[in-house]
Amino acid sequence: MRTPGFWYSVNGKPGYLLPRLLAPFALCYLIAGWLRQRFSHAYRPPVPVICVGNLTAGGTGKTPVALVLAKRLLEMGVRAHFLTRGYGGRLAGPVRVDPHLHHAGDVGDEALLLAGAAPCWVARARKAGAMAAVQAGAELLIMDDGHQNPALHKDLSLLLIDAERGLGNGWVMPSGPLREPAAAGIARADAILIVGDGGKLPDFGKPLYHARKQLRDPAAIHGKRLYAFCGIGEPNQFFTMLRQAGGDLVDVRTFSDHHPFTDDEIDRILSCASSANAVPVTTEKDWVRLPPAARVQITAIGMEIHFSDEAAVSHLLQNVISRRP
Repeated sequence: MRTPGFWYSVNGKPGYLLPRLLAPFALCYLIAGWLRQRFSHAYRPPVPVICVGNLTAGGTGKTPVALVLAKRLLEMGVRAHFLTRGYGGRLAGPVRVDPHLHHAGDVGDEALLLAGAAPCWVARARKAGAMAAVQAGAELLIMDDGHQNPALHKDLSLLLIDAERGLGNGWVMPSGPLREPAAAGIARADAILIVGDGGKLPDFGKPLYHARKQLRDPAAIHGKRLYAFCGIGEPNQFFTMLRQAGGDLVDVRTFSDHHPFTDDEIDRILSCASSANAVPVTTEKDWVRLPPAARVQITAIGMEIHFSDEAAVSHLLQNVISRRP
């Protein structure tokens, strides 16, 4: 789905009517989430678990953060495995993702990106996924998403908040972007990571870290004519980064998050890019959802996370590592 405008603002002002009209559905969502938290029993794996989650629907950078944490842990000599639900994929798992065997329709786009960095397990049942990963040699588990999932005990719950968008209008879905009441989600967090700049955020009463998204190789697109498209939670962030890196965006096209591209859509993108004498570009997350024949014609733009205080993050991870048996 596309992010509804009234979740954040309408012409720069908060929307009030639609959230109230949708309030009965939001109440049902709220009750279902409360019951899930109240009556679920968390399984504690024999290895530490780090959960990279958020409070809102849409992208805040969970997958890039999970990737950089896995890289840091590998440098520390820890065999970390990813654990994800595999949103958008058909396989319930637990299954270890093989980028040469699986495609986005099997395991989802995020799982394919994660599997390129470390072993990644897709499992709708998180306990079963954790057990399979540990049996395969995982010394630590990184959950990409799952802050609202009570199935596993978390040794570190890192809650991501977008600096610019914050928590939106403060309503629970579908009245707003929240997956649960903010106070409840923050109470279960061990630390909060603010991603990006801008916006005035409240004091969350938790250890606070800061990070920013940036292009992996901005020089590669500087001065080039680009036809950019993507289907992610916050497409404007991607387009803005391209412009800031000096890319000349002749046109842009947006799709819903996790959108499965059709042959007609790909042909249209390639035709428009060719007519404009531009390079067709998209995010890595979108690129893995393209058919192999289209990937050779479309450039994937890598994005990565940089922490403001690398030493503080390393110390945070070291505290988790120390809990290994």
